[in-house]
Amino acid sequence: MTARTHDLFAFASLVTVAVVFPPENINVLTLIGAVLAADMGALIPDMDGGGNRLWHMLPAGEKTGRILRRIFYRHRTITHSILGTYLIYKFFSWLLPKFLNPGFINPEIILASLMIGYISHLLADSFTEEGLPLLFPLRISFGIPPIRKLRIKTGKWFENFVVYPAIWVYIIWFISYEKENLILILKSVTS
Repeated sequence: MTARTHDLFAFASLVTVAVVFPPENINVLTLIGAVLAADMGALIPDMDGGGNRLWHMLPAGEKTGRILRRIFYRHRTITHSILGTYLIYKFFSWLLPKFLNPGFINPEIILASLMIGYISHLLADSFTEEGLPLLFPLRISFGIPPIRKLRIKTGKWFENFVVYPAIWVYIIWFISYEKENLILILKSVTS
């Protein structure tokens, strides 16, 4: 999937999870941070490629991205696996409390949002031809549906004209269907 599809799917996933598991205490900074964290989480798995948008946002990111691309040697390795998901979770569960002041931003909500974005990326990529190496370093690829020829080609017409618009339709439908619950969440946001 392309970055814009991952961004939108992460947002759809975040809104869905927020309705199913509404946050108890959330402030404006945490709400904004949660949306940004989900988007960042959706892009992290593709950091094994030197052209990832996140690399362009970091100081010396483009050079670092090129170095890491040589280390990973190909796209969709550890960052698209169960092991990679666990390592990312452990890294950010250690890092976020060190950088975020819990008096202003809830690190647990930010971590959950980041992981929602990350997992949404993996779910979306499971529908692509390449599938996912969930058991990395084993070279077994998993995908939905199991028949590779029936899966989506990244960046091609089906993603651009069916999948991407379908996610927009889902978001619009879900927000209108769950309007009362979303309003309750927004009303609970403190300044």
